[in-house]
Amino acid sequence: MRSLKILLIEDNPTIARQLAEFLHAEGWQIDYAHRGHQGLQLALEQIFDLIILDLGLPDIDGLEVCEKIKAQAPVNMPILMLTARDALADKERGFGIGADDYLCKPFEPRELILRCRALARRHQLHTSEEIKVGDLQINQRQQTAYRDKQPLPLTTIGFRILTMLAQASPAPVSRSAIIHHIWGDEPPETDALKSHIYSLRQALDKPFQAPMLKTITNLGYQLETPNARNQ
Repeated sequence: MRSLKILLIEDNPTIARQLAEFLHAEGWQIDYAHRGHQGLQLALEQIFDLIILDLGLPDIDGLEVCEKIKAQAPVNMPILMLTARDALADKERGFGIGADDYLCKPFEPRELILRCRALARRHQLHTSEEIKVGDLQINQRQQTAYRDKQPLPLTTIGFRILTMLAQASPAPVSRSAIIHHIWGDEPPETDALKSHIYSLRQALDKPFQAPMLKTITNLGYQLETPNARNQ
């Protein structure tokens, strides 16, 4: 399995440090939030392979964080809940608002690793290799894109940006989320994204009557279909 990018939302610094060490040992990249609102912001701005979410947060209930991530995040990201609450009613509520798995404290770190692997693998299998947005069709496995059955001449980065926007559609994706998705924690010093967006527009919109790539002022970008625009 490829390296995973994981968001850990846990307010206890000792537990967070221990978990991060185990996860790092697997070669996974870990982003850490010690408060619910901070974790929610990260989840809405970036794309993670998996979110590990403690329910007992001091500023906002973890169930509320889960619900908002599932409702507002640009793509569906699997969420593994960590909690000392083992009542069936709590589990039912968690699964009801979109949690993908539930692990009660205390737990063995190796069990956490196994559950993370299983969740990530399941999510990858359930993610369709074909994405359709209006007359746009993307094949993720073949890394090809067509609009109105015409092949789009995309660069590798252009394809990744378009796929990210298509997965999120009709929701917009922030500039910061795109930049982190493409370049990680080492973005280029110049505004490279602007150049790639320009090239993407030339391939996606210029040959066609109706544009799809829309700029959202002070936020980012969005794929919009002509039918949605006229509603």
